[in-house]
Amino acid sequence: MTFDDKTQTELEAAAFRRLMSHLRNRTDVQNIDMMNLAGFCRNCLSNWMKDAADERGLALTKDQAREHVYGMPFEEWRAKYQTEATPEQKAAFANSPAAKGQH
Repeated sequence: MTFDDKTQTELEAAAFRRLMSHLRNRTDVQNIDMMNLAGFCRNCLSNWMKDAADERGLALTKDQAREHVYGMPFEEWRAKYQTEATPEQKAAFANSPAAKGQH
């Protein structure tokens, strides 16, 4: 099915908002696990958001983009939810395409 540009943008925006809500609720899922399994994480999403703002000449800092994705300041999320990566997680990441910048 084909949608007009406005409808497609609205559907994509709705899907993105749902993804953000899902990730905010799944604080048990660590970024390193997302990187190892999917090749992207919350930080990638915030970087992509900042890139999109930059492309449009909009002022958005890295911290603002992260707060939008995490639903709170990054340092607060990190203190509340981030755990130390295990040696296995670190080894998997070191051997992943994401570690080589292929994401």
